[in-house]
Amino acid sequence: MSEHVLIVGPGRDFPARIRGLRPGTSTTVICQLDYIGKVRAPGENARVVGVRGDAPEQEWIDMAAAVHARHPFTRIGTFGERDQDHYAVIAEALGLTAHSPATVSLVHDKEAMRIRLREAGVDATASARVADLAELRAFVTEHGLPCVVKPVSSSGSAGVTKVTDDSQLAEAFERAGGSYLGLTNTGVLVEEFLDGTQYSVEAFSEAGEHQVVTVTRKYSDPGTLVELGHVSPAPLPDDVREEVDTYVAAVLDALGIAFGPTHTEVVLGERGPRLIETHVRMGGDLIPALTLDATGVDVDDCTARQTLGEKVLPGIRATLAEERPARCSAIWFAALDATGVLDEVVGVDEARARPGVTEVTVAARPGARIDGLRNSESRVAYARALADTADEAVTAAREAAESLEFRLRVPGRRGETV
Repeated sequence: MSEHVLIVGPGRDFPARIRGLRPGTSTTVICQLDYIGKVRAPGENARVVGVRGDAPEQEWIDMAAAVHARHPFTRIGTFGERDQDHYAVIAEALGLTAHSPATVSLVHDKEAMRIRLREAGVDATASARVADLAELRAFVTEHGLPCVVKPVSSSGSAGVTKVTDDSQLAEAFERAGGSYLGLTNTGVLVEEFLDGTQYSVEAFSEAGEHQVVTVTRKYSDPGTLVELGHVSPAPLPDDVREEVDTYVAAVLDALGIAFGPTHTEVVLGERGPRLIETHVRMGGDLIPALTLDATGVDVDDCTARQTLGEKVLPGIRATLAEERPARCSAIWFAALDATGVLDEVVGVDEARARPGVTEVTVAARPGARIDGLRNSESRVAYARALADTADEAVTAAREAAESLEFRLRVPGRRGETV
């Protein structure tokens, strides 16, 4: 029987990847109506189904079940954060292999995740869901400053504030309680600030076994905590790397994650690795590309193959065991403090010609409104670079990104010239 894969969410390039891996495979995409425009080459799918973003879960299940009755699904997959909750309940209703609704809920609900990890003895980071400013102040009185205030469920560093003074609490609470990237107010979470160096851990799981593919060093803006750069592999001593691997496996076990790619963000400080958050997906910010450069493991390809039922962990481990020239891959994002309308970007060709630079991409287009660094979506360009060491790769990528010149139009007040 040929495969028919239900892809929940727009799917990026995965529908085409999956069809290309096995001749005769067909794909159906089901996603929110607002994201149908993001489905690539929609006509190459068997069908594309749109559902209102605020539709109840049962409507998602009913729509998928109607297609399933006519053209049975053999597999299901999702390849981004959005719609993972719908994916889990559809899979459960149709008897398809997927992350359970409970696991997806734990990963998305940062309050529930913190509680589970404390109960499991994996991570004792102090946190609390706060309903108002008084409760936020009470947490600070008990645990002190700095702290991090953020939405209970969000991504891309949206709504996150590092608070270092009591005067910032009201604004941080309001910011975390807003609506971001299509998500309405999900509640406000406050956590103790974890002091140390930030890393992300790219892992792959299969049948309950976990394999860390690489550890990536993160560089974040100190105020907004928005990520500005990454380099892989991170320069870590072997014993520290082993400690990180063991810790992340314990996190994944506690949350019931048994398969697929994961992107886990941690802080390494005096108390060892401590969790920021984890995701049942590959990393963003082109981290899979950095991982491929650094290790030879194509996480996206492994994800597509596993979705089709292939065992991929042995191949990942074989690739990691191969002798390879030591190379580090880095990315750095350009962000602007200024406010205005982007007129033009100067210096792209010169940045691309710099030694070690492999890519320079401008994300913001002329006419775009620039309003400072608020979340990952507000970064305006990035550069990637390869080098023999992590520091050299970061320097090359950062200097290329920061060499770009962004010219903005800033309207003045009536009667003034700017």
